[in-house]
Amino acid sequence: MLSINVFKVTGSLLLSFVLIACGSLSGDEEWPKSAKMIAYQAVDNQVFVQGGSFQLGDVGRPDGSPYMALTDHARPPVEVQVDSYSISRYETTWGEMEVYYKDVGRAHLYEDKYTASKYTTASNDPLSPHYYRKPARVPNYLEAELYCAWLADHTGLPFALPTEAQWEYAARSRGQNVPYATDTGEEDNDTYLQRPKEYIDPSIPPSGNMLSHSSLVMERRPVGTYPPNPLGLHDMTGNVAEWTQDWFQKDYYKYAPYDNPSGPSEPVNSDKPEKTVRDWAGKGGGFGGGGTVFVRSGVDINAPGTGFRCVVNQPEPIK
Repeated sequence: MLSINVFKVTGSLLLSFVLIACGSLSGDEEWPKSAKMIAYQAVDNQVFVQGGSFQLGDVGRPDGSPYMALTDHARPPVEVQVDSYSISRYETTWGEMEVYYKDVGRAHLYEDKYTASKYTTASNDPLSPHYYRKPARVPNYLEAELYCAWLADHTGLPFALPTEAQWEYAARSRGQNVPYATDTGEEDNDTYLQRPKEYIDPSIPPSGNMLSHSSLVMERRPVGTYPPNPLGLHDMTGNVAEWTQDWFQKDYYKYAPYDNPSGPSEPVNSDKPEKTVRDWAGKGGGFGGGGTVFVRSGVDINAPGTGFRCVVNQPEPIK
């Protein structure tokens, strides 16, 4: 294990060496291929979020109308507070997941040709849907949770999936009244995927400030392609939908506690346990939310195809 003390002693010089050696997200065509390199990169990518209170949920347009058509999913907004934490500026990538699967010996669980090629392998071809810098889609909720725990093991830091409240607070740049987690708070959608289904050209240069995605399309942009929100976080509107650690309850906001809400204590339906997924934009603004940061849905924990990012649950910035 790479302990927190090692990070404090070695400081930025060792981190710089590791990132130069393995390639950063903005440069070389080789990606980090060891657990230690991924761990250093994960720590470097953390953005500190000062805690505070905000209105969790669909706060509505200036005229009072809701952004979400499914108002019982995101209304009424509720005043909550979250403690300070850090969150990854990027969604977890194919390259990072491939290293994880190999390091923990879990790739064999998905050995059938269809699943392995779709969820456990990365490519150094920028035109591939599995290009190592593109956001990964995992085969189930457990792999997202275990990946964050794996980072915790290698760093000594309390990595975990974000709660729904942490996710939205960060997406809205500490709870600002904005409908999109973009640089402007508004939507300027890349037309990348707005073409016939049979042909998507991955070489088309990016435009706009977000990529509104379809759950049926594997193609994505590399993480960091679009401008970050004011907090410095990329793709919290668009690219892939993201797991949170909360069990899903569509009217949870009616019952959410003020202090660090984290969802129901158990699944609402034990026969079909669902976790809360955020940024489920979808074609045509899936789930009636127009692709806004208020879109939330319950997804079966065994369902494939969702992405994620990790947080570090400590109240001070990572040194």
